[in-house]
Amino acid sequence: MTPAPYCVIIIVDPLFNGDLSGLLERAPIWIADTPHNRQLAQTAWDSNPTQSHLDGLTIFTVRQERTPADWLIGNFDTIDLHHGVYSADPPFTILEVFGTPISDSIQSLLGEYGFDTLEPSQLGFRAIRPLPTGIDVL
Repeated sequence: MTPAPYCVIIIVDPLFNGDLSGLLERAPIWIADTPHNRQLAQTAWDSNPTQSHLDGLTIFTVRQERTPADWLIGNFDTIDLHHGVYSADPPFTILEVFGTPISDSIQSLLGEYGFDTLEPSQLGFRAIRPLPTGIDVL
């Protein structure tokens, strides 16, 4: 039986104003640590104190002088480590990004991780990769 697709959401919008609690019902979220987003994160943690990084909200440090695309690129390895083939069974195969469009550097990075389908969305993009084969996972 094929497992259900596993999605991870990454928010690099420094002033995210979407429905964070609704997104958390669908997938774990990684959000850029800006003053605005930290307040959102604190509210989510207060509402869901038992969630872990595998099903809840994680913040990641960003450098304010960099762009949201740089934040995504600079933190993707860590996010993949926490939700990829060495940490999750099945590993995540769907990525939803809010706060930056697809760029050549993002497309190149995600291609290295096997994401072969990238679809623009109104607030960012969605990336999909096949379930890895031939790798010993958990």
